[in-house]
Amino acid sequence: MTIHTLKSDFELSGIGLHGGEKTRVRVLPAAVGEGRYFVRTDLPGTPVIPAKIEAVCQTALSTELVGAGGSKIRTVEHLLAALAGMGADNARIEVDGPEVPLLDGSALVWTDAIARAGLVPQTPPHPAQNPAVENPVWVRRGDAFVAALPSEELRFSYGIDFAEPAIGNQWYSWSPEAESFASAIAPARTFGLARQIDQLRQAGLIKGGSLDNALVCDRSGWLNPPLRFDNEPVRHKILDLAGDLSLLGTWPRAHYLAYKASHNLHVELAKALNSQVWT
Repeated sequence: MTIHTLKSDFELSGIGLHGGEKTRVRVLPAAVGEGRYFVRTDLPGTPVIPAKIEAVCQTALSTELVGAGGSKIRTVEHLLAALAGMGADNARIEVDGPEVPLLDGSALVWTDAIARAGLVPQTPPHPAQNPAVENPVWVRRGDAFVAALPSEELRFSYGIDFAEPAIGNQWYSWSPEAESFASAIAPARTFGLARQIDQLRQAGLIKGGSLDNALVCDRSGWLNPPLRFDNEPVRHKILDLAGDLSLLGTWPRAHYLAYKASHNLHVELAKALNSQVWT
């Protein structure tokens, strides 16, 4: 398995979904074995926060990591999915605030920036192995579940079911071998339900959410069409799952199957896989 890092660095800035603060992100090459990791440049000592499953500290409507000295970085999943999906195994991510910006709500801006920066192959001291899931692993809560099944190919299949007719029941199955991440998954934007907005804001969430960075749906339809795909919501759920599973360092070869899942269930599966695949 060939590993890569960025050929050159790039910088982007924008508003965080939950905190509503503007932050600047600079993504740079990293050495073999360093993996993907965040650096809080706004904090004393510029603490490091590893993009590893052990660092997850919170999963309410986004994934948050904690590092040295209790430093945290929130809403990491879209950027991490973009880096993993584009093949950047090692990357230093400098952020001058507590949250990665949402940008347009998808991973498209990130993948475009990674493509412009380019990738270079790296030679590890030992041959890099792509681990495979040998036995089924799953977690569930009520009728929601996420599973990893032994498979000859890497595949992500997801199902969602919402009362809003514009969303309804959607299923999509994506294989990186058949469709590129940049074209099939990265453009899919985050979405929300109009009936939940007030409640979420009262809970201190989605302060930076708007019709410019999220699709919003009510019983009558989408408030800010057009969609980029007919099934853009379920493709975005695959984006979230890919980002959360990237905290394993690489995607173990498996068929990942999810239904009505969440960041919390994604992370629970990743922790279970971390115990099975690498021990």
